[in-house]
Amino acid sequence: MKKVPLPYSVCRMIALVFLPTLLLAACFQTPDETGQDEKILRIALRSEPPTLDPSLATDNVSFDLLTNLMESLTQYNDKLQPIPAVAERWEFSEDGRVIRFYLREDALWSDGRPVTAHDFEYSWKRLLNPATAAEYAYFLFDIENAAEYNSGKLRDPDKVGIRAVNDRLLEVRLKRPVVYFPSITTFMVTAPLRQDVIEQYGDHWTDPENIVTNGAFTLKQWQHEYKLLLEANPHHFEGRPALDKIRIFLVRDPTTELTLYETGELDMTQLPPIAIPRFRNHPEFLNQPMLRGYYYGFNVESPPFDRPQVRRALAHAIDRSRLPVILKGEEVPTASWIPKGMFAYNPDIGPKFNPETARRLMTSAGFAEGKSFPSFSIHYNSDPTNQLIAQFIQAQWQEHLNLKVTIEEMEWKVFLKRLQVDTPPVFRLGWGADFPDPDNFMNLFTSTSGNNHSRWANPRYDQLIATAAGEQDPVRRKNIYDEAQRLLTEEDVAIISLFVTTKSMLVKPHVKGFKLNAMELLTLKKIDLEK
Repeated sequence: MKKVPLPYSVCRMIALVFLPTLLLAACFQTPDETGQDEKILRIALRSEPPTLDPSLATDNVSFDLLTNLMESLTQYNDKLQPIPAVAERWEFSEDGRVIRFYLREDALWSDGRPVTAHDFEYSWKRLLNPATAAEYAYFLFDIENAAEYNSGKLRDPDKVGIRAVNDRLLEVRLKRPVVYFPSITTFMVTAPLRQDVIEQYGDHWTDPENIVTNGAFTLKQWQHEYKLLLEANPHHFEGRPALDKIRIFLVRDPTTELTLYETGELDMTQLPPIAIPRFRNHPEFLNQPMLRGYYYGFNVESPPFDRPQVRRALAHAIDRSRLPVILKGEEVPTASWIPKGMFAYNPDIGPKFNPETARRLMTSAGFAEGKSFPSFSIHYNSDPTNQLIAQFIQAQWQEHLNLKVTIEEMEWKVFLKRLQVDTPPVFRLGWGADFPDPDNFMNLFTSTSGNNHSRWANPRYDQLIATAAGEQDPVRRKNIYDEAQRLLTEEDVAIISLFVTTKSMLVKPHVKGFKLNAMELLTLKKIDLEK
């Protein structure tokens, strides 16, 4: 008997309330998309992507999709070194302050039109344009006059150090030598954009019927809160990918996602903490330490969290060593911020677990034994791991400091909006490497960073990060980052760093060519399916 899909509205309702899996599985059978000879990869996302506009994306869900829809000047090899993508080569000037990217002639958009240096100039200046309000605009602040243009001090975009010399040559003028700049150009916020498409369709330019991409796949369907469908791009410069289609379903509950994997409805799945012990020795199990830190942030303008000794007390009251036991994924507890596996990692930095010190600091702040300290909530986005951590932190602060703490769960898009508009006093966030250099982690908390939601600003910290970016000597550079990390995590305590994450997955044996990497890049163009 042929399986027939349920109506979209019914499927969406089932996906949201998680009725029995056999009924849910019926929603995953879509014969109109399935040909006998087609290779279709089936995966799931835990939340709806907030946007597919590279200039506006800020989250890993959106970037997972954009990584497969778009290509920038460079890409990473297996060793996370930048190699040619749309740019076939690049060269620095002798003083290191000018870099020229030479574009390949066979780079095409999905409609067959050539990708040009003008598409990159438009994209990068759009990212920097203050009217765009891009949180990742600071990524390009190493470019001459970029920060000034983004802040509104400079109104003429032609004075920004980004220029398409011709269709095949992009010239970038830097404020100072930046050795890691080719790594920055791997990141999706620097992908090219079609000015004509954006101007024609406005906010709807990312709709499937309008979007034009230059990656290995194109966006064929986007049924909100249910599924997306990607199709192979025959115009991709590396050749048409082996996969014909990628079917991506929204499955919010990780246990449901695991069940769908076990019943053969999905080809890969990320394991929730509770399931890791069961599958650790399974032949389909994969585990990879990530260059991804997990932290709790403060709104440092919100009393009593505007007082450093209060934030220090809260940091000293957490026993991070218990987190790997709770999460079961071989996480690496850390009180410092630069993650293990990255240059300048220093496990000796950061406030260690010391309840006596925590209580002494609270007393000095006028909150002995938690008296007079206002009740507050820990805010986090919906996820079983985030919930486990919030419950653990809640218990630690209640046990060691006698504080009244509640927890508040929010849907991902709502949570991101809350961070931007009305930052909660205490919130959870994580940061995964956009490029494998400590500047990517440390720049996050500068006063000009659009992703710094803590409202913390320290001129000395900003100066240290700017100096480290141009420092060539590795010993001096590490010493600079040590000082900056102490400011961030020990003295001012703008954040409480908790652990470096790992990722645990199950992948079906017929999926060939998939590799986990430390940057958690979901690159699908090299995957093939064995029949």
